[in-house]
Amino acid sequence: MVLLVFNPEHDLCLANGGPDFVPPQSALRLAESLCPCMLKLYPAHGNVVCAAHKVAEVVAETGLPDSLQVWGWNAMLKRQLAKQGIPERLMPSDEAIAAIRRLQHRSTLLPLQPQTVAACTLGDVQHMLAEYTDIVLKAPWSGAGRGLRWASRSLSSHDELWIKKTIAHQSCVIAEPRRSIAVEFALEYMVAHGSPQFIGYSLFQASNGVYTNNILLPDSEIAARLGSSAAWARSVVEPWLLATVAPHYSGPIGVDCYIDNHGQPYVSEHNMRHTMGMVAHASL
Repeated sequence: MVLLVFNPEHDLCLANGGPDFVPPQSALRLAESLCPCMLKLYPAHGNVVCAAHKVAEVVAETGLPDSLQVWGWNAMLKRQLAKQGIPERLMPSDEAIAAIRRLQHRSTLLPLQPQTVAACTLGDVQHMLAEYTDIVLKAPWSGAGRGLRWASRSLSSHDELWIKKTIAHQSCVIAEPRRSIAVEFALEYMVAHGSPQFIGYSLFQASNGVYTNNILLPDSEIAARLGSSAAWARSVVEPWLLATVAPHYSGPIGVDCYIDNHGQPYVSEHNMRHTMGMVAHASL
């Protein structure tokens, strides 16, 4: 039996970093309601799916699984599963989980974002704002639309407090020019044996940085909509995956991109876990 564990609180856990983080109840309710997503990704007969906080109940009924597949690995999840009876041999090492968090830091993606900077001081952010007027600020570890701020022309006292706090806890703030977005898409991969394997494209929509939905289309139609941006994205993302991610990580990763209103493509985010785009792709 393969036990499929759905933990959509993963991004919040990575942002916190520690194994003792307690996710909000809203995240746990979401996990229970959407855990069938994992069956889309691993549909084999006999697989069992549950939210991370319900593993002990499943193990009591079915016995220990032969293997695990999870939405995303983090230190909190490993401790949580260990407390529920999952043996160490079925989980990644502490070193592997630390590598996931390190690689998920948004600064890892900077080689693909020439106009984006890791601002380590308030002055760095002010310099970026003076250059571009409208900017987006991102906490290096954040998820689900959290950890994002927009600044135009000047910083408020609340902005400055948030910047200083984020730099103190996460080493920097990621700052980039704010652009009008026409199309959002992602490249979905599975990394194994040091090599990234392309799963497919996903086309999605978001509101102020918060994911809302995927558009169910086959790869051929998505690629046609994206035009030359599809090949461009793969040409820049895949060498980065091979050099930076694959030597240290095995598992799913999605890389978000967008095309602005002038038709220019950009790389925006990466998620070292399963994604709703992968679920959408598997649902076709």
